[in-house]
Amino acid sequence: MARFYITTPIYYVNDAPHVGHAYCTVNADALARWHRQRGDETFFLTGTDEHGQKVADAAAANGVTPNEWTDRYSARFRAAWDDLNIAYDDYIRTTEPRHAETVQKFLTAIYENGYIYKGSYRGLYCVSCEDYYTSEALVGGNCPVHGRPAVEMEEENWFFKLSAFEDRLLEWYGLHPTATTPDTKRNEAVAFIRGGLRDISITRKSLTWGVGVPWDREQVFYVWYDALVNYLTAIGYGSDQANVEKWWPSVHHLIGKEIIRFHCVWWPAMCMAAGIEPPQHVHVHGWLLVGGQKLSKTMAGEGAVRLTDIAPQSLTADYGVDPVRYYLLRDTPLGTDGDFSLEGIIARYNTDLANNLGNLVARVATVVGSKCGGVAPVCDQSSPLRAEAESAVAASAAAWESFAPHSALEATWRLIGATNAHLEQHAPWKMEPGAEVDKVMGDALEALRIITALIVPAMPGTAQEIWQRLGLSGAVADCALSDVTVWGQFPVGVAVTKGDPLFPRIKTES
Repeated sequence: MARFYITTPIYYVNDAPHVGHAYCTVNADALARWHRQRGDETFFLTGTDEHGQKVADAAAANGVTPNEWTDRYSARFRAAWDDLNIAYDDYIRTTEPRHAETVQKFLTAIYENGYIYKGSYRGLYCVSCEDYYTSEALVGGNCPVHGRPAVEMEEENWFFKLSAFEDRLLEWYGLHPTATTPDTKRNEAVAFIRGGLRDISITRKSLTWGVGVPWDREQVFYVWYDALVNYLTAIGYGSDQANVEKWWPSVHHLIGKEIIRFHCVWWPAMCMAAGIEPPQHVHVHGWLLVGGQKLSKTMAGEGAVRLTDIAPQSLTADYGVDPVRYYLLRDTPLGTDGDFSLEGIIARYNTDLANNLGNLVARVATVVGSKCGGVAPVCDQSSPLRAEAESAVAASAAAWESFAPHSALEATWRLIGATNAHLEQHAPWKMEPGAEVDKVMGDALEALRIITALIVPAMPGTAQEIWQRLGLSGAVADCALSDVTVWGQFPVGVAVTKGDPLFPRIKTES
């Protein structure tokens, strides 16, 4: 059996979840759901990053302890994912004892292998990024991501010998050209390595809110070197070697493009230093933009973006869970920047969901009810819709496999369009009950059954509702794709029900 281990970044708890977080998490969830349908043994990890200066500062500013702060905000992320029907297998918090133990074991292995040493560091630091920048990388003295001034810091810390891995990383990328996708992001990582790697500080002496360094009680690990290890914590590094060997070769990290350097340079080097293989695949997605500007918690306070207006729960309350999931998956390819707008959600809702999918479900059920006695007739093995369905299944599978949910959904909607066109061509609502209308509706029902299976990763709730209206038993998500997408399986004689409109149109101002 194939395995699929997918991770999101763990989200930083210095503020509430926003739709940018939801974009990554919904995509990861949909990918995990597709692999489960395919029959792969699947493990989906998400969670929260809870150490570092930003968390300590936010807690102090709000008059609470860091523990109280992280409990509060980690719960908000969990609630947001529950609201979006995210089916994760593990939700990790970096303040958990299991994670501290793993971090210490992993970094101790690097230390004992001779790749960590003590030194003094002075540089320009962005508290919001929890990262140092060269003066050349700053924009007018400000962080290029957050637009806030970098501050000069100097400390005696422990350093990781990143410079020792320059040649090994380039060799590894040469041998594993698909380790980072899309190609443009791999090229970016390789260019960074070729530009020369400098050793990096991995501990902090001025901070207490973090995982302690086992060999130096005066220091804690810098938050990034704590956070990256979560991917190993969840599969039992240091305590369950068999489970690590089971899952690590199948890991896929889904990340935003602002953290390429950490995941595609630092992290594989750290794995090499600890004596394990680097992650086999990192897929980098772009940013959601509002008015051409990246969704950013830190900029929200400056009036650039009001993220409280586009929190995930506010969207699902207005448009429904599955329409929001569909929009996030369909509108922005997983690798490019995309414009987020409420107008975009409404357009997808009214066109793709109400006019196309919702209309197809309603008209099929209506005609079966009026012309076929409310029960399913047999489908035709030589139906022209069969080739359309088989093409959609193949294209959808290839797209999900390539981390292209938008393309998978485009393929599915081509089948929806072909089925609607088939009905328009034959106009069964004008026919008299009998063999001719039974043939048309049997084919439409069979196409709709396959469509229902294909939309599970994107819209699991909607898929199950359609499945039940078609009179089909069990959970569609539990049906193996290799079985359920074969043409000709609709059970003859089951009762089909119409139900209320799946997607009542949203009225817009003309």
